[in-house]
Amino acid sequence: MKSLSRALALAAILTVLFSVKLFSQTAGTGTVSGKLVDETGKAIDFASVALVKKSDNQTLRSTQTDPQGNFKIANVPFADYILKISFVGYQPYANNAITVSAQNTDIALGSVKMTTGKTNVLKEVVVQGQKNAMQIGIDKKIFNVDQSLVSQGGSATDLLTNVPTVAVDIDGNVSLRGTSNVKILIDGKPSALAGGNIADVLQSLPASSIESIELITNPSSKYQADGQSGIINIVLKKNQKVGLNGMVSGGAGNLDNYNASTNLSYRDKKINLYGNYSYRNGYQKGSGFTNTTTYEGQTSLVNNNSISSGKNIGNNLKLGLDYYLSQRATLGISGNANFRNGDRDEDLNYFYDDLSRYTTSIRNSDRNSKDKTYDWSLDYTQKFKKKGEELTANFSYGKGNDNDLQNFNQTYQGDASKRDSLTSNRQTDTEAGKNYNIQVDYTLPVNDKVKWEAGYRSTIRNEFDTQLFETNQDGIYNIEYDQTNDFKLEDIVHALYTNYQNQFTKTFGMQIGLRAEQAYLNTEYIGKNPLEPKNSQSNLDYFRVYPSIFFTKKFGGEQQLQLSYTRRVNRPQGWMVNPFLDRTDPSNFRAGNPSLKPEDIHSFELGYSKFWDAVNFTSSVYYRQVNDVIQPVRSILPTNNLITLTNFYNLTSSNAIGLELISKADINKAISLTGNVNLFYNRLEGNEQYNLQSSDGYNWNANLIGNFKLPKNISAQFNMNYSAPRNTAQGTMKEMFGTDAGIRYDFLKNRAGSLSFNMRDIFNTRRFGQTTETPELIQDFERRRQGQMGMLTFSYRFGKSDFNNQQRKKRDQDQQQQSSPEDYGGGGK
Repeated sequence: MKSLSRALALAAILTVLFSVKLFSQTAGTGTVSGKLVDETGKAIDFASVALVKKSDNQTLRSTQTDPQGNFKIANVPFADYILKISFVGYQPYANNAITVSAQNTDIALGSVKMTTGKTNVLKEVVVQGQKNAMQIGIDKKIFNVDQSLVSQGGSATDLLTNVPTVAVDIDGNVSLRGTSNVKILIDGKPSALAGGNIADVLQSLPASSIESIELITNPSSKYQADGQSGIINIVLKKNQKVGLNGMVSGGAGNLDNYNASTNLSYRDKKINLYGNYSYRNGYQKGSGFTNTTTYEGQTSLVNNNSISSGKNIGNNLKLGLDYYLSQRATLGISGNANFRNGDRDEDLNYFYDDLSRYTTSIRNSDRNSKDKTYDWSLDYTQKFKKKGEELTANFSYGKGNDNDLQNFNQTYQGDASKRDSLTSNRQTDTEAGKNYNIQVDYTLPVNDKVKWEAGYRSTIRNEFDTQLFETNQDGIYNIEYDQTNDFKLEDIVHALYTNYQNQFTKTFGMQIGLRAEQAYLNTEYIGKNPLEPKNSQSNLDYFRVYPSIFFTKKFGGEQQLQLSYTRRVNRPQGWMVNPFLDRTDPSNFRAGNPSLKPEDIHSFELGYSKFWDAVNFTSSVYYRQVNDVIQPVRSILPTNNLITLTNFYNLTSSNAIGLELISKADINKAISLTGNVNLFYNRLEGNEQYNLQSSDGYNWNANLIGNFKLPKNISAQFNMNYSAPRNTAQGTMKEMFGTDAGIRYDFLKNRAGSLSFNMRDIFNTRRFGQTTETPELIQDFERRRQGQMGMLTFSYRFGKSDFNNQQRKKRDQDQQQQSSPEDYGGGGK
């Protein structure tokens, strides 16, 4: 494993360094540049741009527009070319009058306008090309799901595992840049689908229902302030191609894994109707161990080994309608529904040694869960006569219900006098939640250089949780009132923001913003013991202002530098503030802390990007200071030295500084590599109250993605990721390494059909583990979520999405006339 991890690190670093070599390359014989805009003049970022040689109709070079819509193709030999540009929701653009010669070496097209398609020019299916798998910007990265061969047939969790800079642990918890305190949005806003246990939702959400993953590591004041390391936005599919289009797919794999999905859309001048449905039947086999030695009183030892299996069935449905009230006004309504059933079985073999007697036990737990969530959203967009002026409004409502039933049976052998004598019990957990989102955003360009943004957002989340614990005595289940409770939570945030952007010169811009939030976190614990009623309430009421500032400087040769500062917040999750003592694991109890305060985060980042025709390179140096750090603290249960107790507390502060390097290099027409290396140093200040020493350490992770275009319409992909050991408040997380690979064959007319096969965790190395060491105890545990798994998937696309030759020529001539040379400059961010 170590040799493989070193190979991954070396390959990722070489991919990044490959781009540095291009600094020394001499300029080509000519360049082609321009700026891509829509019908309102708004820049279109990350569109695909290709330069095709007329003589043989072969693509010379391809690139993508940067965050300001600019593109530049250098090192272009003298010849005649066709410039082709494509982006979802727009007519493909083509300019067949590009001639690079000694008399015309630098062709500056100025603003290139893309228009939406009209249904009266649709004829037949022609697949124009594919989106880039990874679209890299200086402040935003977009991962296109359709191009992830290794994730087809998998879940959202499998997909996130293969996204650079993102890591997923054994329980499905997501982290970004080394911290799990990241805000996850669905379609750009909080969603009932992301309420409750987000790890369970991601595991049941099929990857086929997702369009893209967006990573924003240092968001501006326009975005929610939540998340220590930034925002991960999961964009569900919403087909916007004109005419009638659709796709169906199905797949099967080992370990009884199956999936199916379909999406259908219709768009004309007045409406865009779309819908998709995905089904996933996932099965997992896991294993692990936990070894605990305690030193409270006398030395005691508790070891266990586990074997588990789990089945998750997920159904996800999305329907939506956009109605074009006028050329500038759009009204949209959409809804999501997610239904999931899970069944998990685990066998644990325990060994207890308290130096006076030995005890062993066999424990079986069976968990059955039935969850359903849905939300609907009403959106309105109004564009004005002034170029770039826009008003958008959204109202969303979501509701979710989670129901879990767990049965525990434990048989002891030997002397069990010092252990809990219960041998059979069950626990029922129900969670009901509601989400509300009200949002209005307004954009006003003052002139070509200055722009104002302002908006309002309110998010309201209500939860009601119930836990019922029962023991089996002679076949009759009796309620254990000291382990039964209700819990209410109300999380409210009202926010106002404003952003000011000024492009002082063509090469220097600034954005400064301010976001003010009034937040409330109200909780109520309700004990169910009729003899000893116990109720407690906690109220957190705070007002904070979150500033953000960005300075952007452009240099020659497609280079850009950005310096930014933002203040952010990480609010405690519901289970972190629930004071109920969770005894699901008889050797490791857990309780929340209703007095937790939100973390206060100050984030600085210096980013650099460089774009060539074949290479994108971005790098970031970041520094993050977190006050009132929330950390789990493990100790010995005062009444039993064989049981550990985990509580959550606000400690002092932590400081992290890191360097992130990402590069995508097109080695040739058939091979491209994307490498990512993230190195960071983290220091967590100690806390005498909880007997914690200061800890620090250097950590790193790396990711390498390879894409290959093979003969006969065959493409292949591999993904390798490695996370080095990382320090925690009381120990160390173990290293984790995994490799996935996939291959796809496109066939039928116009490549309408695809057959793909992928395998995840090829070398069977993806495990998660942690060691904890305090004066009271030493604990070592390791878990694996899933072993090697292969999946075979078939997809078929149908619909109308291109133009006939005569109409294409007319369109090319019209669009060529629309492209006139003019100066351009991007925004401040």
